[in-house]
Amino acid sequence: MKSFLICLFTLLGVSATAQAQWYSKTYTLAAGWNGIWLSGDATHTTVGNLFAAYTQVDEVWRWNPNPDQTGFTGSPSTPSPTSEEWTVWKRADAAEQKLTQMLGNSSYLIRCSAPTSVTIKQLALPPSADWLISGANFIGLPGYGPGDTTSPLLSTYLASFPSASTTLLAPETKIYKYVGGELSATNPMQVQAGAERLNPDRAYWFEAAVASDFTAPVEYELPTHAGLAFGATLTSMTVGVNNRLTTDVTLRVRLESSEAAPAGQPGVTGGVALTRRVFNSTTNAYDETPVGDGFTITVGGSGRANLDFGVNRSSFTENAAFRASVLRITDSANLTDVRLPVSALPANPAGLWIARAEVTDVGSTVPGVTGTKTAQPFPLVFLIHVDNQRVSRMLSQVFVGKLATTNQPLGLCVSEDRILNKAQSGLEPRRYVSCQLPGVAYLTGQGSLDIGSTMTWSVSVPHTDPTNPFVHTYHPDHDSLNDSFSGTLPAGNESYTVGRTCGFSFTAEPPNGSSVQGWGTTILGGTYAETLRGLNGQRDLNVSGTFVMRRISELGDIDLSVPNP
Repeated sequence: MKSFLICLFTLLGVSATAQAQWYSKTYTLAAGWNGIWLSGDATHTTVGNLFAAYTQVDEVWRWNPNPDQTGFTGSPSTPSPTSEEWTVWKRADAAEQKLTQMLGNSSYLIRCSAPTSVTIKQLALPPSADWLISGANFIGLPGYGPGDTTSPLLSTYLASFPSASTTLLAPETKIYKYVGGELSATNPMQVQAGAERLNPDRAYWFEAAVASDFTAPVEYELPTHAGLAFGATLTSMTVGVNNRLTTDVTLRVRLESSEAAPAGQPGVTGGVALTRRVFNSTTNAYDETPVGDGFTITVGGSGRANLDFGVNRSSFTENAAFRASVLRITDSANLTDVRLPVSALPANPAGLWIARAEVTDVGSTVPGVTGTKTAQPFPLVFLIHVDNQRVSRMLSQVFVGKLATTNQPLGLCVSEDRILNKAQSGLEPRRYVSCQLPGVAYLTGQGSLDIGSTMTWSVSVPHTDPTNPFVHTYHPDHDSLNDSFSGTLPAGNESYTVGRTCGFSFTAEPPNGSSVQGWGTTILGGTYAETLRGLNGQRDLNVSGTFVMRRISELGDIDLSVPNP
């Protein structure tokens, strides 16, 4: 078994938690057939529930891109319930209701008996699109504006599409949109890219001869499909920006509130305190400022930039289970309008921590004499585990590996007989030891690990314990054994019981004034104070300094079983 005297060893990675950032869009529908593009996801409910109050909606068809289909030559695909390219819901026909939910970044045909406006609540998704080389593409694009004179022309928007001049903007290329009414030679209607204003809520038929993932002249690379999902532990994330235009473009980035979650979905308790992170070469650290009302950034023509973001969890209340916002980005050319999901959970201290304290001040035990600074910091190292109920325990040792329990889960325990060895599990267990603590399995602390709070542990070091400073294994006058070495002496003969009260006060910022990424979440710290009893008669000795705690495992469960004596 490998044993460590408290080293910085990262056992488990962090994971982000994806939930929902909600907004609503209203779609104006004509009588007859309409093509819409659902940029967000609406799978929180069924299609029947979505349109229950909109009785004018008779049918909903979802387009399922099929790479093996034949591209249209004269007109787009005619919807057919027997075609693999279409999944249908019909209000009046229970047998034709295979379409149960509306996926995001998807195109839909909606047939209405009369004009109506439909509002759909959806969760934000990063834009995505798959252009098929087969030629038939029924998709929408995250354009700016509602499709009026403020919106970009399709020709301007698509100019940065790969091989645009020979594919989408070639004179013979066909682009269609639905205009209401029955399906006919004029519905869907062919449009000219140089005259059509892009409506981001509309789905268009495009004929293309190349495969692509193009969505916009300015595109964004997100860490996950859930966008900026910080979860409970991540402190920074990056959005990559690619400018397909040959000219500079200025982006306006702003944070918007999430709507309330629909019934049956995790509630949104507030917005994310998102920060913008900019590297400062002078301090060799990141400066963080609240995104607030937003900021602008210019990206060079055919260039790339990274937008670095953080989250300020110190503003979260303990009861705020989930926070969500929408990061909205538009560009100075009025081409694109994108909503990116942002979410975060309050910091959860559960897991195994290494606390490193540095004692720098020692109080005097002589009346009237002040304390003094140490010649150099004196290091103290502690193992601290916080369980899922926020109970904190100081450990003298801990084992990490597969537990000797049902299903042999990966876990933590305080006794070696509760861990499987490599021959039994195939995994080399690890042992972490805090050498300065007495041989007690664990000590329960008082207080909390919250910013502004103090955790204290009372440690009693028996007069016979190997960690007692009065005990010397190889000195017969200080081994606490009788003359025949057959028994122990009472306390006060050769050694004394020592009491320690260790206090950890947590601060919102590093006590040395530096800037530390993750402070308050993955890294905790503040001021350290300890009172020792029994070293100098009845007088207490007070020492102080600073400490830093780093998490090496997020496992909140721990096996506290100890062998019977």
